[in-house]
Parts: sequence; structure tokens; C-alpha cells
Amino acid sequence: MNISKSLPLAVEALDFRAIRQKMISGNIANVDTPYYRARDIRFEDLLAKEAHLLQNETRKLEMAHTHPMHLDYVDGSASGRAERFFRGAHPTRNDGNDVDIDVESTEMSKNAIMFDAMSNAIKKQAMIFKSVIDASGKVQ
Repeated sequence: MNISKSLPLAVEALDFRAIRQKMISGNIANVDTPYYRARDIRFEDLLAKEAHLLQNETRKLEMAHTHPMHLDYVDGSASGRAERFFRGAHPTRNDGNDVDIDVESTEMSKNAIMFDAMSNAIKKQAMIFKSVIDASGKVQ
């Protein structure tokens, strides 16, 4: 029995935020590595499509996993996965490294805020379910 249709989506979003945090941390760790290119992952489009499908109830949320840390096919996306890419929007230094510590710090902060917001939303939803269950035991 699935109590909430949005819970699996929220859990996937938390997983994505954790993966993105690791990628950004890797970029920061390699700020002085010659020829290192900043990496990132794009998940918002994939998440928005799944949220739209849930709202319209046109199909059930289905995500098959090929690896515990990977997202698999979702209809409507070119690759069907969260898109990993090299950022490359910033000029490369003389050593070929394009990591901008200011950009990475900003992205890490934004990602942490989104992670906290999503985890707080899940906690509040769990508290609501708990209070409903507790209240139902008191009704006679």
C-alpha cells in the first residue's frame, strides 16, 4: 500500500541531491588538478516530468535501477537518465582546469538548501501521517 504518491519522488530527489553533493565536493577537491574539468548532474527536468505524470495520474511512478546510485529510464527524456555533464562555462586556467571555487561553493550551498528543504518536507509529511494514526486510535 502506497500512502503517498509523492514520497517515492521525494526520496529520489534526496538521492539526487546526495549524488550532486559528491560531484561538487569532487570538483572542489580537484581545484588544483591540472586539466580537471568541473562535473555536474542535471536532474530537475527528469523530476519535473515524473511530478507531472503523478499529478495527472496518467501512469504509476516507475523507475528501474541498473545500479543502486543510478536512475534508469523515464519516458520523455532523450537519455532517460539524469544528465551528467562538464560545466565548462568558465574560462579554463593555464593548467587546463576550469573549476571556479566561487561557483562550486555557491552550487554546494544551493544543493544543501534544497536537500534540507526536501528532508524537512518528508519529515513533516511523516509527522502528519503519525498524527492521523494517533488520532484515529482515539476515535471511538
